[in-house]
Amino acid sequence: MVSNPAAAPILFDRALLRARQDRARRGEPVTFLFDRVAEDMEERLQAVMRDFSNVAEVWTPRELLRKPLADRFRSIVRIDVDRSETLPLQPESLDLVVSALALQFVNDLPGVLAQIRRALRPDGLLLAAMIGGDSLTELRQAFAAAEAERESGVSPRVAPFADLRDIGALLQRAGFALPVTDVDRVVVRYANAFALMQDLRRMGAANVMIERRRTPSRRATLLRMAEIYAERFADADGRIRATFDIIWLSGWAPHAGQQQPLKPGSAKASLAEAVKKAGET
Repeated sequence: MVSNPAAAPILFDRALLRARQDRARRGEPVTFLFDRVAEDMEERLQAVMRDFSNVAEVWTPRELLRKPLADRFRSIVRIDVDRSETLPLQPESLDLVVSALALQFVNDLPGVLAQIRRALRPDGLLLAAMIGGDSLTELRQAFAAAEAERESGVSPRVAPFADLRDIGALLQRAGFALPVTDVDRVVVRYANAFALMQDLRRMGAANVMIERRRTPSRRATLLRMAEIYAERFADADGRIRATFDIIWLSGWAPHAGQQQPLKPGSAKASLAEAVKKAGET
């Protein structure tokens, strides 16, 4: 079989992701990040002065659109995580697609965004929040340093995250109009690195990378990781910091009635003249 050089690399074990999310929901889930996103999602949707009838939630680990916000829509389709990244959505069937804390575990994000774009009717909206940027950079650095010392090699421990500019470019590539991205940085403090790792498990967000280490971590490596974390990222009271960057992304399916950018050279006022006049006053 001839390989496809354009195919997206397989980074994440999505079957394992589904299993870990299910286990987290059955136990005592940690939801502070999700609750923050859900509240922000509600505020952002309330600020959009238009009606949405048919809506889809894509791969969100918990119910996102809750009452009374959900009463605003005629229908809501919720798509759960599975092995496939093919969305069961008909072309131009939706007015709104939302997703929370899910797209960071997608192997082919450009392909998924293109599917969402096709599923939206003209002037339909995608609004999503995903983990990205410098999220968990402290844990990544501490593990890398500890493994380099104790095991003479580094294994994938924290997933690679897209940054703000990458996401904006992907929205444009997928054909969205008026793309907007912004970041909400959340810094959480813990007693130690093991408390952070416990929270990640209870979020259903532990390591699901295909290239993850399949054998248990050495105790000496874990202890050294926690020491390095505390040495580099602790506050004066001894508690450590953990960074979560929540990247918000939105884009509209193109429509003739949308605001269009001016063509180069079409401005009626000169910026140079405006600056000159401001200097004379």
